[in-house]
Amino acid sequence: MRSNKITYEQREQLLLILEERFNQHMNWHENLNWDSVQSKLIQHEEKLWSLYEMERTGGEPDVVDFDKETNEYIFMDCSAETPKGRRSICYDREALESRKKHKPENSAIDMANEMGIELLTEEEYRSLQTLGEFDLKTSSWIQTPAEIRELGGALFCDRRYNQVFVYHNGAESYYGVRGFRGSLKI
Repeated sequence: MRSNKITYEQREQLLLILEERFNQHMNWHENLNWDSVQSKLIQHEEKLWSLYEMERTGGEPDVVDFDKETNEYIFMDCSAETPKGRRSICYDREALESRKKHKPENSAIDMANEMGIELLTEEEYRSLQTLGEFDLKTSSWIQTPAEIRELGGALFCDRRYNQVFVYHNGAESYYGVRGFRGSLKI
């Protein structure tokens, strides 16, 4: 497992990347300003590490909302396709351990936990899709209700034919074009 600390140089570079992305997509957060976001980020070093991991694995995180009740900014992976550094994984540890042959290296739930982020829910995934067109060639595992998971299944989403689809698969399955998108509240 990686250390959950980033260097000063990594932090400064990440903040520059996040500010540039924030400014490129002002329509995603019209009523927010970068100075407020950055101030909050600097107060939460452990969250900066999680954002660094999101960026390092290809997620291109950006602010997509602000929760007034909790006073938290909501970041999501906004890469056009599911993050490259999080593909070819099954859904969770139980699914990973159930595979007898050709086990993937990791699972979506384990990776998200290690990174300090959450898999998107179906509602969050659909909300993300209102900001643009994501996963036109890939798909992303999403949080799966316990009653589906208990029967061996897991859910994933993608966008095809200008529609967002929710599908099911065995939780132990994995594909080169399926990964997961995460969210982080700060």
